[in-house]
Amino acid sequence: MKETNRSTFNTRKLIISALVIALYVVVMATTSSFAFGAYQIRIATSFYALSYIFPFLVFPLGLANALSNFFFGGLGPIDVAGGFIIGLLFLGSIVLIRHSRLPRWLIALPIIFVIGLGIPSYLNVLLDLPYWALVINLVIGQILPGLAGIFLTQALEKPLKSRKVIS
Repeated sequence: MKETNRSTFNTRKLIISALVIALYVVVMATTSSFAFGAYQIRIATSFYALSYIFPFLVFPLGLANALSNFFFGGLGPIDVAGGFIIGLLFLGSIVLIRHSRLPRWLIALPIIFVIGLGIPSYLNVLLDLPYWALVINLVIGQILPGLAGIFLTQALEKPLKSRKVIS
């Protein structure tokens, strides 16, 4: 690959990453009234499915999650760090689904279950609530974003391929 093509490709990745982080934070800001409740219905979580199309978004989306927990979560550094680490785990699992050529619908599972089982591992300590009660609430809240993530990737992949944004 020529140096100018590589530079253009890296610039494109940087721009896409910045736009996705900004969009994630804006969506979290506008939906924070129900994104941080008993049933954490985080519409922005559906953006995590974008790592299926753009694997380079694993770190930027983990960062977006940490930023939203910092600005809107109110549970402090443990929630910021925990959300970032859990985010990297399930985002990586979405990329693994793509690289393993598994069916697209499987991307909903990490969004629902890695979040649903992982986040309560530290929230139960922070909130002094039972782990399994938090699991049930988080899993229920993540069903909609998990399904929306499938539809989001289906809707974007074909137009992005036709414009040669992705290969």
